[in-house]
Amino acid sequence: MCVLVPFFVRSTALVAFMLALLSCIDTPLADETADAPNIIVLLSDDQGWGDVGYNGHPVLQTPNLDEMASAGVRFDRFYAAAPVCSPTRASLLTGRHPNRMAAFTWGHPIRPQELTIAEILREHGYATAHFGKWHIGSVLPDSPVNPGTSGFDDWVSAPNFFDFSPLLSDEGEVVETNGEGSEVIVDLAIDYLESRENKDEPFFVAIWFGNPHKPHLAGDDDTLLYSQFPEDVANFYGEVTAMDRAIGTLRAYLKRDALNDNTIVWYLGDNGGLPEKGNNGGRAAKGSIYEGGLRVPSIIEWPAAFPHPHVVNTPASSSDILPTLLDAAGVAYPEARPLDGVSLLETIANDDTGPPRSLSFWKFADVRGIRVSGDRIMSIVKDDNQHEDIDFFRYADAAVLKDEYDEDFRAGHAAILEWPWKLHRIENSAWYNFVWSSEPTIELYNLEEDPLETTDLVANEERIAADLLAALEEWQASVVRSLNGDDY
Repeated sequence: MCVLVPFFVRSTALVAFMLALLSCIDTPLADETADAPNIIVLLSDDQGWGDVGYNGHPVLQTPNLDEMASAGVRFDRFYAAAPVCSPTRASLLTGRHPNRMAAFTWGHPIRPQELTIAEILREHGYATAHFGKWHIGSVLPDSPVNPGTSGFDDWVSAPNFFDFSPLLSDEGEVVETNGEGSEVIVDLAIDYLESRENKDEPFFVAIWFGNPHKPHLAGDDDTLLYSQFPEDVANFYGEVTAMDRAIGTLRAYLKRDALNDNTIVWYLGDNGGLPEKGNNGGRAAKGSIYEGGLRVPSIIEWPAAFPHPHVVNTPASSSDILPTLLDAAGVAYPEARPLDGVSLLETIANDDTGPPRSLSFWKFADVRGIRVSGDRIMSIVKDDNQHEDIDFFRYADAAVLKDEYDEDFRAGHAAILEWPWKLHRIENSAWYNFVWSSEPTIELYNLEEDPLETTDLVANEERIAADLLAALEEWQASVVRSLNGDDY
């Protein structure tokens, strides 16, 4: 914002005043972004709540994430919006539950009708870029759901997870890389930040890792750290450590380039940990609506706004990322669509005393994932540039609203969390988990007293259960209306 100070003593001063006045005309964009924070979102792949050193893992070496946790704002009860990766990515970009846009499970694309945080921030003067795993649409150039059509001006992206020397799509052109996958995409992001022509323009950069998704393949030095474990476990731990090292490289660059103070760095996982390896901080694992399938690590560093480290215990979710970052950037959400997330700035600034709220989750029954073989897709395109018989075509009609759901549709496993109570509604409207039932199963847990969700209290707390069930079913009706296209 420019400040005008009139001078009336000499004509030269008057000229200076007029020049200052002219400098304030027709520059709304410059004013709008003058103090706007830079934003980087780091997303890990299949890393559970406890798969970090700072949450007490007895083996994993994550010194850079541990340092982030000790220097920034750590969320102890952060939840992915869904128990698998693609839907959570959709929620992060839109602030909405993924079922609203038919991103039901892994491999399902985002709808191009959705409004992403990249699109909104770009309209308000931000440079936008994506690096790494996409998995909510194609990364081919003529797709309606690639990173470019979703608001990212620059992107070097993968269709799915990746390990060493991944083939990536550089805005539709296949590029070969060399090195450990997490380090590759962080190096690409740093190259992008260094090459920007307008260094005064704020940036929004998404860095979405392919680790530690299986099949696990870590470098020799990283697996050697865990040589006492079976090979697959050693590689899993090694991938986490390699990702941590890449995050350390990024943090060092931000400090070296004087970007650290007014840059928001938000790190989180995309779903609960793996059942055979993860340290999940709750019942079950990836794929489940119970705590272990949803609870993920999450940290924010923003020294300019949050200079004092602390822990937030208030439950929050990946759907909160869009409204929180827009709030931080001073940008209003431009539509009347229902959002499932809220801004967390008040909660963070007041040391965990934000407004009460609820979190809702819903995994549809009998919805299968869509297999997306990233290496195969990139290899085919690289070798002959033919799109036949690869996953590209399944995304061509992502904008089509193909299914009309009855508003009373509730099939699957849903839950609502109003701390400390978590209610589950499980409707087995088909042969789901080998159980047939015409009536939903209702379960109620007190997470403060029973974090592993072992003691069902629905018979003891009928009033609480009834109130939560009514709120959950009302939310589900809203999701179905969105799914049928009412928001567009």
